[in-house]
Amino acid sequence: MLIATVTDWSPDTRTEPAEAAPSADADRALARAAATGDLGAFEALYRRHAGRVHGVIARLVGHHGARAEDLTQDTFVRAWQALPGYRHESAFGTWLHRLAVNTALMDMRASRSRPSLDADEDALDDLGTFDSAGHATALGLDLERAVATLPPRARAVLVLYDVEGWKHEEIADALGMAVGSSKAQLHRARGLLRTRLGDFA
Repeated sequence: MLIATVTDWSPDTRTEPAEAAPSADADRALARAAATGDLGAFEALYRRHAGRVHGVIARLVGHHGARAEDLTQDTFVRAWQALPGYRHESAFGTWLHRLAVNTALMDMRASRSRPSLDADEDALDDLGTFDSAGHATALGLDLERAVATLPPRARAVLVLYDVEGWKHEEIADALGMAVGSSKAQLHRARGLLRTRLGDFA
C-alpha cells in the first residue's frame, strides 16, 4: 500500500498548493499519526515535503531525472520504516531532509563502484548540457544546471557545504574522504562553477 502511494505521486503534486511552507506543529501531529500506521497522515507528509526532498537529492546526484525520482521514493520508504523510532527531538522536516541527504550519499557511494564514476571525473563535465530529447543546449546562467555539470564528489561537497550548511568534518565522514580533501573539492567546485557561469554569461 505504501509503495502504491509513493509511486502514484507525480512531480506536479510535490507540494500542496494551499500551503506555502509546512508548519512544524502540523508535521508533528501527522508524524505521530503516521508512526502508528496511519497511511493518510504519511501521504500528507509526503505531499508537504516531497518537493524539498526531491530538490536536495537532485542537486546531489546531478539532476538525473529518473535517479532523483527513485531516490526521493527511497527516502520516503525509509522514512515510513523509521517513523516508529523518530523521537521528535528535531523538526520532522529537518529529520526527513537529513534522511534524504543520507539516501543520496549512500547512492553516490554505491555509484563509485560503477564504471561511469570510476572514469576520470572530468569526463562527466558535460552532464546537464542536453535537453530531454538529447539535443545539445547552452547552460546559460542557470546555476542549478551549472552545479549539475560538476564532477560528482566536487558537486556533493559544494551542495553539502554551501547549500546544506554542513561542516567539512561531517562531509568528510559522510563521503569517506579526508577533511583536507573535502576542502580541496570545495575549492575545485567553486572554481569550476565560476568558470562555467562566466563561459555562458
